[in-house]
Amino acid sequence: MEKVIVLYPSPGRGHLIAMVELGKLILKHHPSFSITILVLNTQNTDSASTAQYVASSTAQYMAAVKATTPSITFLRLPPILDVPSTPSPLELLYLFPRLNNPNVHQTLQTISQTSELKAFVIDFFCDAAFEVAANLSIPTYYFYTSSASSLTAFLYFPTLHKNLDKSFKDLNDMPLDIPGIPSIPASVMPEGISDRSSKLYEYFLNTATYMAKSNGLMVNTFELLERKAFKALSDGLCVPDGPTPPIFCIGPLIASGNQNGDDQHECLNWLNSQPSQSVVFLCFGSMGLFSAKQLREMAIGLENSGQRFMWVVRNPPCDNNKEPNLDELLPQGFLERTKDRGFVVKQWAPQVAVLSHDSVGGFVTHCGWNSVLEAVCGGVPMVAWPLYAEQKMNRSVLVKELKVALALNESKDGSVSAAELEKRVRELMDSEAGKDVRDRVSAMRDDAMTAVKEGGSSHVALAKLSEFFV
Repeated sequence: MEKVIVLYPSPGRGHLIAMVELGKLILKHHPSFSITILVLNTQNTDSASTAQYVASSTAQYMAAVKATTPSITFLRLPPILDVPSTPSPLELLYLFPRLNNPNVHQTLQTISQTSELKAFVIDFFCDAAFEVAANLSIPTYYFYTSSASSLTAFLYFPTLHKNLDKSFKDLNDMPLDIPGIPSIPASVMPEGISDRSSKLYEYFLNTATYMAKSNGLMVNTFELLERKAFKALSDGLCVPDGPTPPIFCIGPLIASGNQNGDDQHECLNWLNSQPSQSVVFLCFGSMGLFSAKQLREMAIGLENSGQRFMWVVRNPPCDNNKEPNLDELLPQGFLERTKDRGFVVKQWAPQVAVLSHDSVGGFVTHCGWNSVLEAVCGGVPMVAWPLYAEQKMNRSVLVKELKVALALNESKDGSVSAAELEKRVRELMDSEAGKDVRDRVSAMRDDAMTAVKEGGSSHVALAKLSEFFV
């Protein structure tokens, strides 16, 4: 019988890409295996503002993967017809896989009848499927697509829940001591779990419990990048009430270039004409949207900084169903005044190709972990501007522990002034502090390359993981 490993990513192009890269790595160790990736059908949940863009880019990506790696197949689950409204998109990320459990159960059963299903690998947000796999006696692993540092916090979450009698939102800046990471204020914990009476808080608590009971945890990082976090995880300090499953740091897993003709994008031609390490790249992930007022502040800050820049601009959330009109969004005359040193990209840029380009010398990022790894692998220092999810925790680690980023300071309402952006961009590109960050991330780039080579920490970890699949 054919040996199959089933991967189950949550919605979102970044999560899908990371799972695909994991599948490719597994196939290197088990070339006779096949990989099936379950794709959640979100056609009834995506907002009209994003559905067309997400569907188009994801379909192109999957087609490219099929063409180059035929051992990977995508299986789109049936759509859920009756999806209840939720208070937040983050809660929907948990609810939607839960509603899909009957489809997942049937799919896993069908695969098991015709193939030898060796393992089921699920995304953090697809945690509801853990019970399905357990009932079918299928070995289940979690693939954690964010940092080992944030994983320490999530595994330690049940302990925090037991030791604290208040919600994080009521603790304000009270320091939280979590094994493996610098002390962080309670306000840095993800906004979605700030209220312990919320449904999302309950979901996270359940996930942490199931993760500790799984067959293993794969993390998209490498040991030398997050030594303290990895040691805390490996020593079992984050699950004090029981055993910790095996931890496998198998990263960095990032998408290879030219997935959709990336090397032909016009922004790369512009970069070819710029001096080495002179351009600041600003990009905030597929969900990173700003108000029109904030976009204007960003434009003013970039113009006043005097630095060369490449900026990916999307419409504000209320109007993101069409291509941005830059003349309307940005200050009058901005594009003309900065045309000799700036390049504005609408909607999307090939980020991996950009960050690996010699002309790029800085990155203003939302601290999504895929973006962080891509910057590290490109040797590009960062300015950290977190927007949602665990990104504030990532910023704390990037700035305080890893020292590969400078922090951008927000106002009380979460906005960033033109003066603040100008200051941090200049600091990154032209100061001693910026040089220190640059030197640090350059060393981390070398460590990343070593980790994935034969004998490197991630290569060894993957080999150990592969033994579980035999």
